[in-house]
Amino acid sequence: MAGGEAAKPRGSRPRSGGAGPKTGGAEARTYTHPEADSPLRPEVGTQAQFRKKLPPVRCLFDSSLSPALDWDGRNAARETGEWLIARIEEAAALPPPHLFDRPRELSDPDGRVRLAACGLADAVEHLKRMSAPFLDWAGKAERQSFDVPTLPLFVHERLSTRGIIETLKGHRRDPADQLGLFSDPAHPVVDQVLKAYEYRDRWVNRLVLGDSLVVMNSLLRYEGLGGQVQCIYMDPPYGVKFGSNFQPFVRKRTVEHNNDLDMTREPEMVKAYRDTWELGLHSYLTYLRDRLLLCRDLLSPSGSIFVQISDDNVHHVREVMDEVFGDENRVNQISFVRGGQQTKGLGLATTADYILWYARDKDRARITPLLLDDGGWAARSLDLRMEMPDGQRRRYDPAQALPEEARLFTHRAMESARETGSTLNRFPIEFEGRTFRPRRGWSTTPEGAERLKSARRLLSTENSLRFLVYLDDFPYSVLTANWTDTGTGSFTEAKSYVVQTSVKVIQRCLLMTTQPGDLVLDPTCGSGTTPFVAEQWGRRWIAIDTSRVPLALARQRLLTATYPYYQLQDEGRGPGGGFVYKRRRNSRGEEDGGIVPHVTLKSIANDEPPEEEVLVDRPEVRGGVTRVSGPFVVEATIPAPMDWEGDGVPDTGAEASAEYVSFSARMLEVLRRSPVLHLGGGATVRLRGIRPPAKTLCLSAEALIDAPSPEAAAGGQGGQGLAEPARDYPSQGREGRQGVAIVFGPENGAVSEKLVYEAAREGYAKGYRHLYVIGFAIQPGARELVDSCDRAVGLPATYVQATTDLMMGDLLKNLRSSQIFSVCGLPDVVLRRAGAPSTGEVGSRGTRYEVELKGLDVFDPSTMEVVHRRGDDVPAWLLDTDYNGLCFHVNQAFFPRTSAWENLKRALKASYDESVWDHLAGTISAAFEAGDHRRIAVKVIDDRGNELMVIKDLSEAGR
Repeated sequence: MAGGEAAKPRGSRPRSGGAGPKTGGAEARTYTHPEADSPLRPEVGTQAQFRKKLPPVRCLFDSSLSPALDWDGRNAARETGEWLIARIEEAAALPPPHLFDRPRELSDPDGRVRLAACGLADAVEHLKRMSAPFLDWAGKAERQSFDVPTLPLFVHERLSTRGIIETLKGHRRDPADQLGLFSDPAHPVVDQVLKAYEYRDRWVNRLVLGDSLVVMNSLLRYEGLGGQVQCIYMDPPYGVKFGSNFQPFVRKRTVEHNNDLDMTREPEMVKAYRDTWELGLHSYLTYLRDRLLLCRDLLSPSGSIFVQISDDNVHHVREVMDEVFGDENRVNQISFVRGGQQTKGLGLATTADYILWYARDKDRARITPLLLDDGGWAARSLDLRMEMPDGQRRRYDPAQALPEEARLFTHRAMESARETGSTLNRFPIEFEGRTFRPRRGWSTTPEGAERLKSARRLLSTENSLRFLVYLDDFPYSVLTANWTDTGTGSFTEAKSYVVQTSVKVIQRCLLMTTQPGDLVLDPTCGSGTTPFVAEQWGRRWIAIDTSRVPLALARQRLLTATYPYYQLQDEGRGPGGGFVYKRRRNSRGEEDGGIVPHVTLKSIANDEPPEEEVLVDRPEVRGGVTRVSGPFVVEATIPAPMDWEGDGVPDTGAEASAEYVSFSARMLEVLRRSPVLHLGGGATVRLRGIRPPAKTLCLSAEALIDAPSPEAAAGGQGGQGLAEPARDYPSQGREGRQGVAIVFGPENGAVSEKLVYEAAREGYAKGYRHLYVIGFAIQPGARELVDSCDRAVGLPATYVQATTDLMMGDLLKNLRSSQIFSVCGLPDVVLRRAGAPSTGEVGSRGTRYEVELKGLDVFDPSTMEVVHRRGDDVPAWLLDTDYNGLCFHVNQAFFPRTSAWENLKRALKASYDESVWDHLAGTISAAFEAGDHRRIAVKVIDDRGNELMVIKDLSEAGR
């Protein structure tokens, strides 16, 4: 504890006060990218009005085909081969250079051009490619194309570290200032609906929740990002076992194979898991190839992709990448040391993973060699010597200390590496009584040799004349493909994610292939190391993950990160103008700037100043400035299927509609087998006579329950009924039983407000007594409508949480079929006035408010129980002090269970009161004034990354 202060209990009420800034402290600043833009993406609250639908995209592979030219009705290898042979015969009959008068094309039945040949050479090349060796797996030959849904991205959250700090510092900021800090252009709803993906907006970095295949297709089709990504870093599942590359809990980093309790329950992750592992390694390779194909389309001509993989499948992945990118575009296979070691029974333990580096076009690839400040050749030289202050030279024993002022040196060849072809470089050199003649030619002229001799830079060995090189000539070495200094563990960087990659690994990849302002993409975000590194080095970034857990960790990591402020060559251009590098020396005379001299044989022989090298990882740092992450957004795709038109038919195509019908049928069968709904507080309701409605627009099922007891009715819950149902529902069954309506939410998404409204309206019109909305997740507006459905529509409703075990099928060994459905409570939030209004009038603009998180009830699908969490025992909770109903602006972010803000607190402690940081580590918000919308939203992140949100009007505030 710094300063000897007593520790404050978590969740304790921060001391009141102005929480204003101090003077003389460090300044918090961010980087922006004024030269970059992106299409306007609508906010999540406008998705019901979004109409710019695009059809699914069919992606074709340029893959190798079987040399046997097999024909099975789906693989067109034989047809293609016969067509090529015919073109070869046709072209051979033409005079040289055997070109057709127009290109010959082979088309699919739907009119797509599969192959084109301009002449003999093209046809021969295509045929040769078909007979080349290739990696084959189950289903590959039968699947020469795949369809990807084209879904738009919607902005769910806007985040800004500076926005949070400034809010806490001043309690209320000018709305325009706040929008600027969040990089929010505040487009009206009509523009978001009508101009989405047409209007160019300012650039903002992006975290995206969704299947990377669907998200990358959206980037290509909706946003036109093809050929604009400079670097992709991809850390996919290693293809070993289901727990190899995901983390199911925010605070649990261990995952056991075949352990049901450790299996993720996220619908998107379950779907991804099924797609990846249905046929084991065969499905894995298909999963990987599909995504690599879209990665290739996103890469710029000078771009590179890095794929991280273990030794189990590195050979298979390399062959797949050879197929997608071409083996001629392979740059390197890098090995790097990771934390810990893995034993494999028989054989040696492994400590390294691999990175496969491919360029989009190797001839045009932008590659900057990295220089390591590791003593250069000294650590690897087999003939290391030292020169004493008096000029004497002798061998150096690394086991002994280097004498003071002694200089280390070694020697290198004086001869040219190739034949010079000129007699000017084949002259004799007299040195120490011996005459040396080159076999190929010297690397200098006679005048240069004399200068080398005068500078005491020549050294004779038994058979040759050598050039003497001092360590301080250039104490750096060029990075190789073997990285032994990248391990992670308790003595290096801390890990917050089970498969977190070392910062140094990704930093090297980005620095070698990108420049400040370039765009970096990570389709497998994990804990956010790639966006963390990209943010540090002034690169723009987009990070994607299918799971909410890593995105929750990445959000926290980025919000609370601190970086050095690298000086910019042009502040107006941002990082795109480049960093400032200087040559300078420290007090000991050592070069410690970003530009260092490189003394070479050429510079000495020609009497020239030393060459200068730039260390790209050592730009000039501006003191007194603490840099924080720039504004970023959290986005997601619209889950499929989605009924955008309101006609009861999902609009993502016939296949999606069929899938939804199948999903509804499966849910109906599960409901019949598990008719007990758990409503919280120990209350349950049993459904009888469950069946699909005869005619319906949006309802999924109807059933009978007993009329509630007076006690249950007072609590708003249904009672239990065990008798056989009558057939006269929906309105009323015999013996007092009531007909109820049931609607299922989407399989891969959240229940929408529109779905609840339409179901409630239909249920009311048909005379049902209650509506049960069953889903895996629910949007905040929909949850609010459920709670007020009786007043709004005239039909009471209850939201029932369905455990995502339902989606696991046979992936789980134990499915508790008797406890499938339950109610998950909203966060328990208290909104109150924080102090007397400055004008003396209640409700005036001077009134200040505060929010306290008491806790929340969370359904645990592994134990099938509802667990209460205290407010100080949640991973994170977020507050929007002026919720506009469209997008969540994180004005205050709290991490009660961790010291996530500690680094930023230390960096800015002299600038802000202690109470600012007390709020961010507790359960009580800083005071704030009313905004234009006069309502707040609180979002709580649970251990599985689920987001539970509650909205309150300021009129509900107590004292």
